[in-house]
Amino acid sequence: MTATTALTAQNTQGVVDIHHVPSAFVSKQIDACIDDIGVDVVKIGMLASAETVEVVASALERHGRPTCVLDPVMVATTGAQLLPHPAVTNLRKRLLPLTTILTPNISEAKLLLENFGMEQFPEIKSVEQLVQLGALLQPMGPKYILIKGGHLPLDEDLNVPKKPEDRKYVVNVLHAGYDVMLYITEFSTSKNTHGTGCSLASAIASNLARCQDLDVWSAVEDASRYIEAGIKTSPDLGRGSGPINHFHSLSMTRPPREESSLEIRPYITDQYEDLR
Repeated sequence: MTATTALTAQNTQGVVDIHHVPSAFVSKQIDACIDDIGVDVVKIGMLASAETVEVVASALERHGRPTCVLDPVMVATTGAQLLPHPAVTNLRKRLLPLTTILTPNISEAKLLLENFGMEQFPEIKSVEQLVQLGALLQPMGPKYILIKGGHLPLDEDLNVPKKPEDRKYVVNVLHAGYDVMLYITEFSTSKNTHGTGCSLASAIASNLARCQDLDVWSAVEDASRYIEAGIKTSPDLGRGSGPINHFHSLSMTRPPREESSLEIRPYITDQYEDLR
């Protein structure tokens, strides 16, 4: 079930416009979903405004603080800031303490640190700095932090490559206290990576919801495999950055005839002209 916070006019080449859904209506959507069907895991993406951040935080508190995967959509791939500063502050103060897993990309993690009053984080040149970036976010409240490194491929030694041809790996870093796990996948030159961050967070949330005994480490592992396969099998759509293939593991077959109640018979009449 979905509570829509904003509508976008976009294609593979970029976002044309954004329409913000009124915050009060977002609250009604959330309550309508949870009051009827309930919720096992919440995944949060683009929130658009400080008012909507407050509404979502209040809803989480009102509904018993369910497991929450927060993908803080704040910075576009182009570098443009999508979330105004008051909303970033509200997100940090209100939502992060309620978050089970925070999944920022590098730019979003840096923005949260700056909003927290820390000095500007230096340009990342190695996996060690990716680990440090996640460690600095931990005092803000999330139980787990997954730094997504998809925008910064690394070389064989897990450093930023000096030449494009040396790009070999993509590394996501998961923190839980002093425990850190690296999720390393091969770098792909595919241009079809539109929405990978959102899809990764959604896959983590889905994994946790479908199996209540699944730990976060395994949920991230399964989600990482899902995204890698989605990129490898993606079709070329549009003239820009196309979407990944979300249906790579879905098989559609015709149901067996013996299990269907369908009956097909011709309608025979010599009065057909009278039916018109």
